[in-house]
Formats: sequence, structure tokens, C-alpha cells
Amino acid sequence: MKSPLLSLPGAVPAEGVDEDVAGHYGDLFREQRALADGAGFVDLSHRGVVAVTGADRLSWLHLLLTQHVTDLPAGQATEALILSAHGHIEHALYLVDDGETVWAHVEPGTQDALIAYLESMKFFYRVEVADRTADTAVVHLPAGSIAPVPPGAVVRETPYGRDLFLPRADLESYAAQAGPPAGILAHEALRVEHHRPRLGFETDHRTIPHELGWIGTAVHLQKGCYRGQETVARVQNLGKPPRRLVFLHLDGSEVLLPPAGTELRVATEDPDGRKIGFITTSARHHELGPVALALVKRNVPLDAPLVAGTTAAAQEVVVEP
Repeated sequence: MKSPLLSLPGAVPAEGVDEDVAGHYGDLFREQRALADGAGFVDLSHRGVVAVTGADRLSWLHLLLTQHVTDLPAGQATEALILSAHGHIEHALYLVDDGETVWAHVEPGTQDALIAYLESMKFFYRVEVADRTADTAVVHLPAGSIAPVPPGAVVRETPYGRDLFLPRADLESYAAQAGPPAGILAHEALRVEHHRPRLGFETDHRTIPHELGWIGTAVHLQKGCYRGQETVARVQNLGKPPRRLVFLHLDGSEVLLPPAGTELRVATEDPDGRKIGFITTSARHHELGPVALALVKRNVPLDAPLVAGTTAAAQEVVVEP
């Protein structure tokens, strides 16, 4: 669903799964600085929106999600995953309950598969699942923002800012009063800075939560009875994940950023030697310069200098080996 805010002055569409919103509005670094200062907003209206209603909504979701949500207080934000039977990440949900409905926004285009799974698990529970993407838009306000919140909007408050669930029909009028718009590329650069994984970017078909640092934030270790829990418990108690998320500082003299999928190797080894990981997201940060998130093999030394394609990279630990 293409955002009407693409008609704003300077708007340039993003690429890939984010193509239905603006990548930027003409000045990437200005937009980043505004967000870092608590000003402006990000149009996330391309994200899927799923609503769960009914008396059993929290206790039912508790059985399906990696997060403890049975007693989730109204207005408290959380995030959760749905795993495969083998513990691989299939869905990431960003949740809030408003006292009557659990609202979740998810990656663009993933809501249909998510809803199909949820519908298959309803059984006798008093719940209703609805795709609200067509009538509800997500807007992100950065931490520190004093932009107004429209009456009736559902607010998901996090350390990184507020996600608003707005009537899609009000998106343009809200944008007119919410401050300068920032594109998804500015939002992504700050996400990389904060080491926050994103489904479909930092994940592939075999990613488990431990590899990305999602234990604690999206996976509650004191609950059971969800699909894939055996893998989570086994890795937590008996082993280590095969890969780990790292933050990379990239050589700023390079003109082009190494794109997602660029293979990594240890700089001191043969250029045609073993590949030890790959870039998952790269970005140009307004203060840090070119940076990236990457997945590397767990046993890569923490002080090993890396090369992404032909670009030198220095790693910072996100997930401990």
C-alpha cells in the first residue's frame, strides 16, 4: 500500500520491502540529526498491522509467542517472536494492548502469513484476529518528541520513541502537524546504531533468537509452551549459537557501501580464504560514518580485523561469543 506521503516535497521512494514509503526527503543526514534530537516523524505506514480482540487474547497469545504476555498491562509495549518447530525465527511482532485490543505492527507483507498461522491456532479460545493494514497506519515519533498524539491513537512507547497506530485516513493531516518528515533510511541508520535486528534483514531461514540478542527483549526465558521453545532452552542451557550479530565500523574512504549479503572474511587471511559471515544492513550515519550490522561465525576472534568485500571493517561486540 503506497503511502500518500510520497507526494511530500523531496520524497524519494525507498527500495525493497520499504519501497512504499520515502527513503528520504532530500537530506539524509539532516533527517537523521532531527530524529536524534527528538524532532520530526517517520512514515511506517507500509508495515502490516494485526489486531487481536477477545477476552482470551493475552492468555492465547502467551501460548504462541516467545514473550510473556499473560499479564501485559494496558499501554505497555513489548516485542515477541514466533518460531518454527526447530526454533528458527518466522515472525517478529511489535505489540501493545490498549485494554481491549492487542495491536501489532509487523514487517511489510508478512501479515498474511502471520494471520494464517494465528487463525489455525484459535481452537476454542475467545479471540478474533483481523488484518488492519488497510485502515491503520503506523507512524514513528523519536525519543524526546513533543509532537502531539491525536485523540484515540494507540501509542506504543519504547526507549527509542513512540509508535502510533493512526487511522490511515488521518495520515496526511497528522503529517502536516507532526514536524519535518524523516525517511526510512534515517530510521534504519539509527536502528543500526542501536544494534536492533530486523526480520528479513538480520534474519535468514536458519536464524535463532540467541544469534541476534533477542533473548530478553523478545524472548522470555521463564516461560514455556510455545513452538520452538526446546531449541531456545537447549542453546541457553547447554550450548552457544553458531553465529553472532556484530556492529561494524566501515572504511569511510570507500565511495559505496557494501550492500546486504556482502561476504566477510578476516583481513589477515588469504583474500580467497574462508568466508566468516556477511553484511545484513549497511547505512551512512550522521556521526559514525559508514556502519553496518553483520552475522559472523561465533568463533571469529573479537579483535580480528575484517573485510567486507573490499571494504575494511572493525567489529564491535553485540552478542557475546
